[in-house]
Amino acid sequence: MKPVLVILAAGIGSRYGGLKQIEPVGPLDEAIIDYSVFDAIKAGFGKIFFVVRDEMHESFNAFIGNKYSHKIEIEFAVQEDPANINSNRKKPWGTGHAVLSASELIDTPFAVINADDFYGREAFEQAELFLTSEKREIGAYAMIGYPLGMTLSDHGSVSRGHCEVNENGYLTGIIELGEIWKEGKLIIYKNGQNSKKVLMPDSLVSMNFWCFMPDVFSHFRSQFGYFLEDHSNSNSEEFLIPHMINKLVHAGQVTVKILEAPGPWFGITYKEDKPGVEIVLKELVESNIYPSPLWK
Repeated sequence: MKPVLVILAAGIGSRYGGLKQIEPVGPLDEAIIDYSVFDAIKAGFGKIFFVVRDEMHESFNAFIGNKYSHKIEIEFAVQEDPANINSNRKKPWGTGHAVLSASELIDTPFAVINADDFYGREAFEQAELFLTSEKREIGAYAMIGYPLGMTLSDHGSVSRGHCEVNENGYLTGIIELGEIWKEGKLIIYKNGQNSKKVLMPDSLVSMNFWCFMPDVFSHFRSQFGYFLEDHSNSNSEEFLIPHMINKLVHAGQVTVKILEAPGPWFGITYKEDKPGVEIVLKELVESNIYPSPLWK
């Protein structure tokens, strides 16, 4: 059975200032998400779930249209406020809750990616190989890791899941660092109120490309319940995949194999990132790595 791809597209794009998930960046106005779907199909994925907010569903559906319908099955899952627990909250509850929004629709191995990140075809091939392996086990997951230096913006700070990995290539810890930026030739993380810490460019980070088995949903449900006990009245705290995985790894409940991607990786965090993304995609098309038009 072919694995499923879950694309997280419900973010509000606060740093970007708009719906960057469908921002046209390709030679014929393709979005990054189009290239991810293209690569996923080439790698052998059999179905795509887009997780969106209710208010963006119509716009997103109009953008997708029928461009993929002859290539792969498409479904939508809507990320909503759980049981209207906080009617004042405008911000989605985070990537962990976004995945949980699709839990009733998925009973096969699946991968998770961000809508606005370009991961490279080899990342999808590695994910598909892991998810279709005959050695799949309950609680045995994987993550595509990228060198931190590859994933930064020239135009402001970014958030990254900073990984600790053992000698066997398994995740031993992951911490979401919320403010990382370039300062000359250094990579700086704001560690605490006024202190700064230098990070190494070859340290591995998560860009939210995860490979899960369906049993992960029970962990998502229980961990999200604990999260709401502390943060149900918050308008900003998020239930993030790295936070949940970090707790499960430290508790010995799951294993996460790190699959290192050769790249390229690029994404859109700020408006100023868009021209650079357009240039790289144009080069990939001119190198015949992608056709233009992308969908025929």
